[in-house]
Amino acid sequence: MRRIIIILILLVGVGSAFWWFSRPKPIMVALVEVGRGKVEASVANTRAGSVEACLRTRLSPISGGRIAYLGVKKGDHVKKGQVLLRLWNDDQQAQSSLAQTQVTSSQKRIAEACAVAENAEREAGRMAELRAKGFISKSGEEKSRYEAQSRRAGCEAARADMSQAQARVKVTKVEQDRTVLVAPFDGIVADIVGELGEYTTPSPPGVATPPAIDLIDDSCLYIEAPMDEVDAPKIRIGQVARVSLDALPNQPLAGRVKRVAPYVVAVEKQARTVDVEVSLDNAEDGKKLLVGYSADVEIVLDSHDNTLRVPTTTLLEGNKVLVYQPTTQMLEERIIKTGITNWEFTEVLEGLKEGDRIVTSLEREGVKAGIKVTPENGTDSATNKIKAK
Repeated sequence: MRRIIIILILLVGVGSAFWWFSRPKPIMVALVEVGRGKVEASVANTRAGSVEACLRTRLSPISGGRIAYLGVKKGDHVKKGQVLLRLWNDDQQAQSSLAQTQVTSSQKRIAEACAVAENAEREAGRMAELRAKGFISKSGEEKSRYEAQSRRAGCEAARADMSQAQARVKVTKVEQDRTVLVAPFDGIVADIVGELGEYTTPSPPGVATPPAIDLIDDSCLYIEAPMDEVDAPKIRIGQVARVSLDALPNQPLAGRVKRVAPYVVAVEKQARTVDVEVSLDNAEDGKKLLVGYSADVEIVLDSHDNTLRVPTTTLLEGNKVLVYQPTTQMLEERIIKTGITNWEFTEVLEGLKEGDRIVTSLEREGVKAGIKVTPENGTDSATNKIKAK
């Protein structure tokens, strides 16, 4: 009997030892403490946006010709009205000189014809007086009157000739203006297509060709970004926006929505989008930018301060979280009611209280409700409360 008892004790000990060493070990998990802070609902562009200039024009001469004068180079700052480029137009200048000469000749003919007309009119007046006194015949008086009318008609014809000559001068000036490019505003020359002596042609209708000069007003910049058509109805002019650029990492720029396009852009094989324009709050920020920089825009739709929140990455499907129970060291699945959300934080309306600890390492194998876990080092409540903020 004693031997049986000893054997039973040995079996129980071996079984207990086997259970102890083969029992499932608690899974290490990372936890975060539920705290309060700011939560924003926001939308972002679907494709990269870009920095644009408020004023930008791509200039080309109206008519083709050989470049006879190129007064600027890339990067030059120019003033409004400054001549940028002029085509060869010696023939038009000759026509203009000829027309101006004709104006001068017409002025002289007017002076001569009108002087003769005035003299003839005075003579007709004297003849009328003599006719009244009976010194000359009626036919003599009529002849002088008709002569005065003829001379006056000649004066008016000379004036008409001068008007025609002046119109011809204007025509030649218009023709010359067709060969000259003038800056329509103060700006900087971004690009030039063509060199001195080369032949340039305007763009035919329906055929896109590079402009002769690309002029940009870099004193006023804005950001244009495409937003998904689903998000477009939520966007309003004046909403706060944050702009991030690859060229300026970790330097977000503050701005506001200044325009929402009234139409949807439909590009083949791409999502339908609505272009949104954002102006910068600080004019000094614009001096850091170059036209053409790629940019991303985040528009804030709503914002709640000092609200209960959890990291968005801790949410499971169906707005569920895994809550750590310190008394049992086990995970409990809990459904929460959420408010506004973004990629970083989600507002909690019901289901959690401040100080609860939830799992952040959801990607680890075996992490689920009902298992026993061990918090990782550095995931105590104080540490994670700071991280959550």
